[in-house]
Amino acid sequence: MNKKATAEDSVSLKDLNTNDHTYRPLFFRTHQEEDRRRLNDLRATIAGLEVYDQIAGQIREIVKLRYFKEIQPDTDFDALTTRHLGGVPIEDYGVWVYYPWSRRLVHLLDEDEFIEVRTSRNKYKITPEESALLRTKKIGVVGLSVGQSIAFTLAMERGCGALHLADFDNIELSNMNRLNVEVHNIGINKAVLAGRKIAELDPFISVTCFEDGITDENIDAFFERDGRIDVLVEECDGIDVKISSRLKARALKIPVVMDTNDRGMLDIERFDLEPDRPLFHGNLDESIDLKNLKQLTNHEKLPLLDAMVNLSSLSPRMKYSLGEMGKSISTWPQLASSVMLGGAMVADTCRRILLSEIETSGRYYVDFSELIK
Repeated sequence: MNKKATAEDSVSLKDLNTNDHTYRPLFFRTHQEEDRRRLNDLRATIAGLEVYDQIAGQIREIVKLRYFKEIQPDTDFDALTTRHLGGVPIEDYGVWVYYPWSRRLVHLLDEDEFIEVRTSRNKYKITPEESALLRTKKIGVVGLSVGQSIAFTLAMERGCGALHLADFDNIELSNMNRLNVEVHNIGINKAVLAGRKIAELDPFISVTCFEDGITDENIDAFFERDGRIDVLVEECDGIDVKISSRLKARALKIPVVMDTNDRGMLDIERFDLEPDRPLFHGNLDESIDLKNLKQLTNHEKLPLLDAMVNLSSLSPRMKYSLGEMGKSISTWPQLASSVMLGGAMVADTCRRILLSEIETSGRYYVDFSELIK
């Protein structure tokens, strides 16, 4: 799915230090003369450049993976390393990756070897054949508060090869009770920040950020730019987007997964297998006028929320919180433990959908208060 990224895929060097929207790293393969020249230009241009060159240890890891049957207590790793390098100078082996937002230059194994080593502990929980299939898949995540944990878990597990991330909001201090961010990230767009974190984990996962969230103008691009998404993960607060994104997913026969981070509630809507399936398991009146949804007050939204999540099934503390909306709190609460649980549940569900291990729709609960008393 992913082309080999190069230095030309991103912004110019003179803009790197001031561009708050940058989330894609630069790649330099210095066995190519043009990339060697560009890397030398970068080294000469970027003040305060931090260089991390741990390629020798990464090569040792892949040597251990590739030749583990030959390795004995007295094995000469230098000889195995020389064999693996195949005459390429170690400083030119692999790829140099530059992260503009942190001014870090990191020497890594190139894409195929990097993925081989990074996912080696997945075997055989995920088979090599399954890994190859997942690498071709793209997942769209709308809403990068709860969605950040989901996107990052998908990336850690490499449950896909590409991600579309959409959120119009910026990181605020009050988000930091549940988001894995640092204080210097305040003010950065949530989708961009998630894209950066994924790039720092695995720069070869293709990420496209939609900083305006999902709008009438960009919804087609979110679903279909550079190839259609295979699963939609919907985690946004806006009722209008919850509905419009599902209508689009149903029209394109794309499955939808949603976690509500209360009582571990997980929704699966298999529009790919059931193209006429009603939204939210048939609980929502689909004749509703989407154009007026944004003007609704919180009180007017409650019947719609009830159709979407069944308010009577919420936890006692969430029910109380909803009663305090507009009185002592301005929005519903979310806890880090619930958000992290949602990340695990949705990532696992997406993987199993993509591998045809789940072929049903439904609503499920992983409620710790019920399971652990």
